[in-house]
This record gives sequence, structure tokens and C-alpha cells, in this order.
Amino acid sequence: MNVLPLPVDRFFAAKNARDFGAAASAFSATGVVVDDGGQHDGRAAIEEWVEETTTRYDDRVEVTSAKSDGKVTEVMADVSGSFSGSPLSLRFRFTLDDDQIDRLEIR
Repeated sequence: MNVLPLPVDRFFAAKNARDFGAAASAFSATGVVVDDGGQHDGRAAIEEWVEETTTRYDDRVEVTSAKSDGKVTEVMADVSGSFSGSPLSLRFRFTLDDDQIDRLEIR
């Protein structure tokens, strides 16, 4: 597996540690998350999304592979928690802007 870019690594580490503010701080002020049919714009909305989904599903993310190409990093990860079908293998597509995440799409 390739080494994760710092903001991506910070996001996953903070999410798994239940540090919702730190997870959101990995994003730019205008960052966007697209997940499960919803869109979350800006750090405050992203922090709410991380807290709500992590609390609801008690999920943990384990990165299984990663590939970076310039500003885009694609991560495959096993996500386990209190939901049907756990664990699921999900694709996280990060678009980076310098040292922050500008966009995250989860499928």
C-alpha cells in the first residue's frame, strides 16, 4: 500500500479516535463530502456528518489500499460497525488542495 497523504491519514486517524473536530479540520474551509446520497458543505457540516455517522454506526475504518495521482487519492477501506453487512469495502476518493482535503466522495 502507498503511504497516505498527510490530510487523508489525519482524517482516518481522527475519525477512528472519535475526534470529530480533528477529522473535520483535515478539510479546507469550503470542503465537501458526498456520502450515501447526501452532500455536506463546509467544516461545520462535515464535523456534524462525521459525528452523526460515527455515533450511529459505531464504525471503524481500516485502509486496505491507496493510490495517489497528483491531487487525487483513492483509498479502499474495510468499514466495520453496527450496520447490516458489516464489514463493507468502500472506496474513498479524496481531492486535495495543498495540505487539506477539498472533496471526499464515498462509494
